[in-house]
Amino acid sequence: MRNFLCFAFGLFSLLSQAQTLEKALLWKISGNDLSQPSYLFGTIHATCDATLDEATLKALDETKQLFLEIDMDDPELQKQMMMNMTMKDGASLSNLISKEDFSIVDDFLQKNMGMSAKMIDNFKPFMISSMLLPKLLDCPIKSFEMELMKVAKEQEEEIYGLETISDQLDVFDQIPYQEQAEELVKTAKDGMKKDKLEMEKVMKVYIDKDIEKMLDLMANSENKISANYNDILLINRNRKWISVIEQNSKEIPTFYGVGAAHLAGENGVINLLRKFGYTVEAVK
Repeated sequence: MRNFLCFAFGLFSLLSQAQTLEKALLWKISGNDLSQPSYLFGTIHATCDATLDEATLKALDETKQLFLEIDMDDPELQKQMMMNMTMKDGASLSNLISKEDFSIVDDFLQKNMGMSAKMIDNFKPFMISSMLLPKLLDCPIKSFEMELMKVAKEQEEEIYGLETISDQLDVFDQIPYQEQAEELVKTAKDGMKKDKLEMEKVMKVYIDKDIEKMLDLMANSENKISANYNDILLINRNRKWISVIEQNSKEIPTFYGVGAAHLAGENGVINLLRKFGYTVEAVK
């Protein structure tokens, strides 16, 4: 009985440790018959400082190709994005919310984006919210994705996507347009005050490299989209990415740059790769 209790306690301790990830944004993928390691890096899509540290630059030197969430170097990207930004079945923002709320959103967008809501009435509301991202930071916007691409181009390496822009934007057809519209109205009514506060929290957690806290912030967000649709925004996409990561890592050492929120959690990319037999360890 004593031996069993010791074993059970030891197993519980190991499982607890496995569930707690180190504070790190850069992770090395090895083992499982990989001839050379690949690397996984957690990005943030908008920031004030996107400087890549020495460890990340070294990992880029050791790899031969770059994968981002989407191929941001694709010359057809903008065209594909415009084709997938609108709501399906003739839905429109003006039909999802009251005339009074539409007027509030219209005034808000004209003030902050220089365009009327009438011009983008059929856009997915979440996409309109995403267009406001630069307004949430009091600094010139920088992008880790752009910095990673810059290095890849200097090294004459190919740039690919784990998914297509169509895959990514289709995600917002799975989340009720009504809820997306309601969140946009909330943003307009409070002038982005709560959004800015949440962005400050996200930035602090990212700078601390606390990828587990990043998930906690999403789960406890006042934004219903972030809080209630983790499976659609993160988990389902993570699972689809694993086969792409496996295939390409076996063929050539690869650097993967994805949003930091995709890394942690039971169904995060790190744990999913470990479940498939890979060694995934933090690079300090």
